[in-house]
Amino acid sequence: MKARDLPVIVGVVLIIMMLILPLPGLLLDILIMINIALALVVLLTSMNMTEPLQLSVFPSLILVLTLFRLGLNVSTTRAILSHGDAGNVVHTFGNFVVGGNVLVGFVIFLILVIIQFLVITKGSERVSEVAARFTLDAMPGKQMAIDADLNAGLISEKDATARREKVGREADFYGAMDGASKFVKGDSIAGIIITIINILVGIVIGMLQMDMSIGESANTFMILSVGDGLVSQIPALMTSTATGIIVTRAASDGNLSQDITTQLFAFPKMLYVAGASIFILGLFTPLNDLLTIPIAGLLVFGGYMLGKPKQPDKTDLEELEEQIETDEMKSPESVVNLLNVDPIEFEFGYGLIPLADTNQGGDLLDRVVMIRRQLAIELGIVIPVVRIRDNIQLQPNEYRLKIKGNEVARGELLLDHYLAMSPGMDDDIVQGIDTIEPSFGLPAKWITEETKEQAEMFGYTVVDPPSVVSTHITEILKSNAHELLGRQETKQLVDHIKEAYPILVEEVTPNPLSIGDVQKVLGKLLREKVSIRNLPVIFETLADFGKMTTDTDILTEYVRQALARQITSQFVSEGDVLRVVTVSGKVEKAIAEGVQQTEHGNYLALDPNVSQAIISSVASQVEQLSLQEQQSIILCSPAVRMYVKQLIERYLPNVPVLSYNELEANVEVQSVGVVNID
Repeated sequence: MKARDLPVIVGVVLIIMMLILPLPGLLLDILIMINIALALVVLLTSMNMTEPLQLSVFPSLILVLTLFRLGLNVSTTRAILSHGDAGNVVHTFGNFVVGGNVLVGFVIFLILVIIQFLVITKGSERVSEVAARFTLDAMPGKQMAIDADLNAGLISEKDATARREKVGREADFYGAMDGASKFVKGDSIAGIIITIINILVGIVIGMLQMDMSIGESANTFMILSVGDGLVSQIPALMTSTATGIIVTRAASDGNLSQDITTQLFAFPKMLYVAGASIFILGLFTPLNDLLTIPIAGLLVFGGYMLGKPKQPDKTDLEELEEQIETDEMKSPESVVNLLNVDPIEFEFGYGLIPLADTNQGGDLLDRVVMIRRQLAIELGIVIPVVRIRDNIQLQPNEYRLKIKGNEVARGELLLDHYLAMSPGMDDDIVQGIDTIEPSFGLPAKWITEETKEQAEMFGYTVVDPPSVVSTHITEILKSNAHELLGRQETKQLVDHIKEAYPILVEEVTPNPLSIGDVQKVLGKLLREKVSIRNLPVIFETLADFGKMTTDTDILTEYVRQALARQITSQFVSEGDVLRVVTVSGKVEKAIAEGVQQTEHGNYLALDPNVSQAIISSVASQVEQLSLQEQQSIILCSPAVRMYVKQLIERYLPNVPVLSYNELEANVEVQSVGVVNID
């Protein structure tokens, strides 16, 4: 428990004691003054806030302060009715306000209660209800706006998280204020009832138990009751006012005083009109001219002073110059900004604007968010924000995807059509516009809404345009994930795993491997579509073998073998047989003999005829399996796996190459072909 927590805990315990135990007059005086001071602090704090969330604890604070005042009321009532004395503060307030006339004092007390109950508390309660309802209704729209800004690249992930938390806190705050305003209302009612009880019961006790006359008893207990009511209602009035200020406060760069003086006197000429009106009022009415003329003169003088053009001093000029320079740097025409390249850009023609326009039912922004989440789960990489914009240089129905400023994919959509892919039968069964499915290059047709049901009946796979483009984006980002993982992104992944595995990270980087070395290993894994989500296993392997070699190619092979279970499950479903194309011993020997070792690493130097023969053999096996609608997987020994992949990657980039060490021991492997050379 911290020392700063003790005052609140002790205060709550003291409140409970006040409800049970009688307190001496001196302690009551101290607690009453503390109550007034706390209410004043709350009022001044509410006036200096720029937004309500700066005092998010206010609803709970209202409850504690209300309970504190009620505890004081109970203690003072006990003292008044028991001894006819509630301390110096209550007696002084009563005498000062009553001023020799008990009835006048009681009327003043009632006026204070009426002001608090009917004006401030009632208004604050209504504003709290409306603010709570409007804030909750606006939450979905605010969340969508944050997602839209995030997808457009206007804010970072950190900023989006902070804004989402703020939206949630605002909803919680206004919802709590809706209920807390009822405490203030109940406090006002309780104050009236307690004061009336003190007066009536006090008069009876004074006559029956203290041998006072009815006049003496009424005077004594009226003074004490009014004093008690005042010391209770004045702090309650300040708390009610603070409640009204907070719930009616809009977010601003300044506090209440700054906003009032700035906005109320924003039009100095209106002070001339007000001053002239007061002067005429004094001139043509029996009002005292000595009263109206000074006030009118003060208004006119204020309008003159506020209307004078302000001469900026040296500091203001320097700040203005700095602001101009900053604005120029931030302007779209700034040459510096032209050097920035977005990691991912999605551009589309004006005909595809409905895809991204939420007002027209477009959900592309939401789909991009889901794509980023999907790739984070599948590949373990946080894809950068996708910059989405329209481009009039493209055809109306055309779109393209760029990575680091370079186009990597292009496609065309017909928004009022559906993309139908044939199940393998005669393509003339369904009429449509012939095209190619952009993600996998399959023949397809654009069909209308009327022919959609017919196509589904014949077994066609029918997809709407948003699904087509989102699938295309997903596949392209998967294929190019290694390009999106730079050193900065790798540093973020390292920092993330370091939070849970600090010792493991220290064994890997910065010694023996740099961030660049780690990035190369992770990039090579992503290049072959191996997920890097299991970073602990990857770093365990790098820690084990990084001291023996810093060759990232060799380290990648060790990591792949450590991820054998993951790689196996990626290609083999439970209970299935893994059908592979094996590499003959002759080919493996030729590749092993062609590996050249240098101080900068190893590389494959094969005779061109041998290379062409190997590639032709692999292509032939892949084509045969494709005709049988089977996935092509090349299996070879660990020593030559990466060289086989390097050899065929340019021509057959989507064919996975595995080694025996990357498969679980319980996997049943069936060879359906052999890569060989004559």
